[in-house]
Amino acid sequence: MTDYSFETQIDVRFRDLDAMGHVNNAVYATYMEEARTAYFAAVVDRNLSETPSVLANLELQFRQSVTLGDDLTVAVRVPELGESSIPMEYEMRVDGEVAATGEAVQVVIDPDTESSRPIPEEWREKIEAYEGL
Repeated sequence: MTDYSFETQIDVRFRDLDAMGHVNNAVYATYMEEARTAYFAAVVDRNLSETPSVLANLELQFRQSVTLGDDLTVAVRVPELGESSIPMEYEMRVDGEVAATGEAVQVVIDPDTESSRPIPEEWREKIEAYEGL
């Protein structure tokens, strides 16, 4: 395991499973979204649904299956900040073992023009302080 600044617990629900009894691959993106939402609430003190931003990129790598009843932890870190982009790295763990990793890029936008805009200074300061950037 590597050093991640933020962790949250995720409940694996029966509806998350595929016919084989494993968490469906598409659900991992939802787990990342839940962790991203928790990160923004805890670190930036913002509700992600009220934050003018969009998901610009999402990547997942699977290592082992997750099943119903597993204690799933999703760890998140922001390794750097761009002008308008907030790259985020994820590690999904079951009993301390990495089940999947992922990367996503959240881009701050102007809600009227839907074009990118600089990260608000208040957000930048909070993320940099939290991450030690």
